[in-house]
Order: sequence, then structure tokens, then C-alpha cells
Amino acid sequence: MSDNTTPSPSTPAADSPGVKRWPLIIGGLALVLLVLGGLLLRYVVTAPPSGPLPGLEAPPANAQGRDIRHPDALIESASLARLPKELLEVPLLRDTLTEDFVFYYENDGDRLGLAGSLRRIVYEHELTLKDNLVEELLDQPAQVALWRGADGRLRDFLVVMKRGGLARLLEPLAHLAADDSQLRKVGELKGGAGVYRLRYNGQKTLLFASSGDYLVLLSNPKMLFPRAAGDEMGEADAQAGADLAALLGGDDEAFPRAFGLGPRGELSQRVSLGAGALTMGYQRFIPAFAGVRFDKDAKGWNSYLALNPVERQPDLDFTPVWQAMPMGASACVALPLTPGLYDSLLVRLGAEQKMAAAFSEHLSGAAGLCWYADSRLYTPLLVATLSAPPGPELDADLGRLFASLVGAYEANAEGGNFPVDEQRQGETRKWLRQVSSNFGQYAAADAADPDAVSGRGFFRVGLARQGSTLLFSLDDQLLDKALGTLDKRFPPLADVLPRDALVPAYLAPQSLSTLLQRETLESLPQDLEPVFRNAADSLLLPRLKALAGHGGYALGLPAGSRAEQPWQWLPLQWRAL
Repeated sequence: MSDNTTPSPSTPAADSPGVKRWPLIIGGLALVLLVLGGLLLRYVVTAPPSGPLPGLEAPPANAQGRDIRHPDALIESASLARLPKELLEVPLLRDTLTEDFVFYYENDGDRLGLAGSLRRIVYEHELTLKDNLVEELLDQPAQVALWRGADGRLRDFLVVMKRGGLARLLEPLAHLAADDSQLRKVGELKGGAGVYRLRYNGQKTLLFASSGDYLVLLSNPKMLFPRAAGDEMGEADAQAGADLAALLGGDDEAFPRAFGLGPRGELSQRVSLGAGALTMGYQRFIPAFAGVRFDKDAKGWNSYLALNPVERQPDLDFTPVWQAMPMGASACVALPLTPGLYDSLLVRLGAEQKMAAAFSEHLSGAAGLCWYADSRLYTPLLVATLSAPPGPELDADLGRLFASLVGAYEANAEGGNFPVDEQRQGETRKWLRQVSSNFGQYAAADAADPDAVSGRGFFRVGLARQGSTLLFSLDDQLLDKALGTLDKRFPPLADVLPRDALVPAYLAPQSLSTLLQRETLESLPQDLEPVFRNAADSLLLPRLKALAGHGGYALGLPAGSRAEQPWQWLPLQWRAL
């Protein structure tokens, strides 16, 4: 059995070291957390500048202009109905999600509403369609392509399936379009395939078209009709119509090609997530990262990471990050940095062009983010590496950049901000600033001047440089612990990670469970949120406690991995620690 294969629960080797037991979604979750942490400076500590950042890939405000040929995520399934249950074959998900996960998706409101609408149509028009038509549709081989909505979440979807024996059952629906309140024909594709609108759950709308042995479903009419509003569809987009016609013509490899993949073959499930679905629009700043993928075969789940070749991209090496990270982290993730990509971002945030260009050129290697149970979910530690230790001029620029980016308006502070405390000790430079916040880890009473704090608490936000290592955190205690690690006064996370692999992620479920339980309880005080708190106590906390029963894991790539072509898929190896 390969290192990157997850055995079924009954496999004796499931608990042996070196065997991956981890599931779908975890890699994606870690990457999303990385981006969330990277945004803390902009959205928690600093008032965000107006307008989008240069180069920031924002998802479209609606489905108009959606490129149907390039989805953000793709599910290829031998049976969509079996997907939730097959996820629970992974020990971690089986223990943390339980059968409630399957029950939820089998009783989803949209699914039940769609089934109810079809049953009404069948009954009123005295058709012979089966009552469990939706269930039969979900039990067919299908591809589900998904796109981000305005909030960055995967919202719009397109389903392509071979109808097979269902073609005869679905045909009567087309003849009802003229006289049914919920179903009507709204257009026609090249080749003569009719497009039909089905309304369900009040105002929700589904489009479908069929031709030959293929059926296509669209969750958002604007994917085909950009000016759709209510019952009025408007004119169809020519390119989208041509793409749909190609799918109906049998081009069932169009979506896999967009992810650098071939046919699904014997896999029962294949789930691919592009970087756009995981990086909240910041893919431009991590161009080497293409996406993640999870396959289910007869032996279990396998996971993969996709990389893109990038000019001037150094060889992958996450070791400097883990040597600076203190031991005891709950979860960590690291990604490669590419020199010269970040000057426009820094300028938009207030840096001078010359300084931004120089600093951007120095960023190289990798950056990593770790969360700790003795800190907060929103105060991770960021470690980045420079190509060489900067000189005094760049250090001075770092201090000015920190002062301009970190802070908020303080009504009671002289000058509208608390001063930056700049410290130097040997080769170490450190900048600290007090920032008022109701979410701060220190109470206002602990400040040198409590009356100057404009909230219930405050942060001591810190940036530090030692040699070619940069450290940043909203929690100054994590910063000091990292400096102690660099001074060899505290053990690094590298001591517990495998040395014969590239490790982009680390998980310690017991520590992570402690962190998530505390955040849950503090965000749902019993006196203010009694209903949600009771639900969390009875449903969420037991699952988090089950999470604590799992050992730590390092996620690794084979040593020497690199991208030689776009969408270079590399196997991920989950190693028990």
C-alpha cells in the first residue's frame, strides 16, 4: 500500500506509522486558514484601504462573465448519492462528523424542495415518472463543476451526467413547458437542444438541457443568461451556449482538462479544488500553488497537491520555516514565495515604491503560518524568509512600513496612534505597537494608560527580524517564543517533522481540539447566545473532543518535488508522528 493511501476502517494497517488516514477537505482547510491569517493585518489590525488591491482576483459579483470551461472546483463521481457516506470511510471524518453528516445532506432543503416540485408536476400532469427521480439522478455517474460567488464561497454549479436509461423517463418533462407554472422552455442551444427553467422552493431556479445521452443542469440562470431577472431570461451568452452545447455533444473531458487531468477511470470519486477556491482571490501572490485533489479508489482515499512552474521560483524548501516555528503548534501550513511579486501589494498598503520593490525582491523561499492552543485562532504566528539579511536601510524601511500598516485610530492617544516601540538586541530587530480591540488578548486594565485604550482590550502587535527570518503576529508572546526558538532556547517544530520529505502542513488534533473548543465557548456566551451555545454543547463539542483522540500528522511531498509543467500533480504523504 502506498504512503498516500487511506485504508478502510477494517484494515489492520490503519494505525501503523507512515500510513495516511486523513480525508478530503483537510488540505483545503489548511490553505484557507493560511490566507485568513495573511489577511489579519489588513482586516483586523489595519483599517482596509478603499478599492481592490492591484492584481487581486476578486470573484464575480454574479454569474455574468463566468468562464464555464474553467471552474474553481470539480467533483467527478460514479455516484453523487454515495459521496457523503464514502467520506465517512476515513477514520478522522467518521469520528468527527458521524452519520449526522450523511443525514444532513440527504435532507438538505434544496434537495427536498426540488424533489417536491418534481412530484407535484408528476402528480398534476398524470405522468409515469418515478417518485424517486431525484434519488435516481444522484445515483448516476456525474461531473459537478463549481464556481465562487461574490463572497468567495463555492456557490454556482453545473452538473453533467449521462442519462442512460433515464432519458426515456425525463423526456415527458419537455412537453409540459407550455402549461406549467414552475416549468417552461426559455431558450435553445446550438444543435437544437432546448433549455428549460424549473422553479422550486419559492424563488430558486434551475436550468436544464438534454441532448442524446447527456443532461446538463445549471444552478444559476445567469451562467447562460447574463441579464436574467425573475422570469425574464434575456439573451443567452454565445460563448456559454457553445460550451454547453459541447458538453451535451459528449465532451466529458472538458472539465478534467481544466485541472490537468485525464479520464476518471476506475476511481469512484475524484474531487479537485483549484487555487481560486482556496486562496480567496490571492492566487496571484502564490502562483506556484495550483490546487489539491482527493481520489477514492478500491483501497481508500488518496490526496495530491498541484504545482505550477514559475519563473525565478526557488527550489521548494520549507525547512527554514519549521526551524523558526516553536514546537507545540496546533496546525501549520507553508507555501512557496516568489521574489518580485509583492511590490504592488505593498505600495497599495502604503509603502514607498523603492522600498516595496527592494523588500519584494528579498522575499524568497517559503512562508508559513502556525496556530497555537495557548494563543487565539485569530493570532497565528507568521514566519517568512528573506534571500539574505537586509542592511540598515531596509531595516529602517521595515520599521516605517510597520508603523504605517499596523494600527487603528485611537481617539485618546496622542497623535491618533500609540507609538511604535522599536527594540534592537544584537542581530535582532523588533517593532511593537499597542492596538485597541475588543478582541485583544490583553484587558484594557493591563495597559500602561488604561484610559487611552478605546476598547475592552488591546493587542501588542509585533514584527521581528533575526538574520534572514521575518516574524509577525498579533500575539507578542508568540513572537518572543519564536525569537527564543531562533536563539535555541526553545525547541523548533522541525524536531518532530520527518527530515526526508518536503512538509507543507502539520496537524496536532489534540492541541487543535483545545483551541477550537475554547474559541467556540468564548464566541457563544451562555447568557447572550443560549440557543447556539446549547447546540454547540450538544453537537459540536463532542465532535471536537473526538478529534482530540487522533495523533499528530505531517503532510509531506516526496523530497526533490518540483513543477515541470502546469498542474503538476504530486502525491501527498500523511505521516503519523
